[in-house]
Amino acid sequence: MIHIAPWEAALGMVSGAADVLNIGGTFILYGPFQEGEDTAPSNLAFDMSLKSRNPNWGVRNLDDVKHIFSVAGFTCQARIVMPKENRTLIFTKSQ
Repeated sequence: MIHIAPWEAALGMVSGAADVLNIGGTFILYGPFQEGEDTAPSNLAFDMSLKSRNPNWGVRNLDDVKHIFSVAGFTCQARIVMPKENRTLIFTKSQ
């Protein structure tokens, strides 16, 4: 969801999750991410394709995503490598 929406949508999603989940609640996010030098070439190409359609879209930086969850009181419990260079991120509300 967060790659085919403005960054503000990701911020709203995390804020909403923080509002509705109790401590210990789980939020699972799936999709492509940029991971610095380890970013898959296909994800870089996908990022360029998304931005050509809408400059507010794009494959998001994994560290930025983890940061907004952390600020909202979540801990990243797992990063799972999935097919097609996607990742599943599992966050738990810790505060």
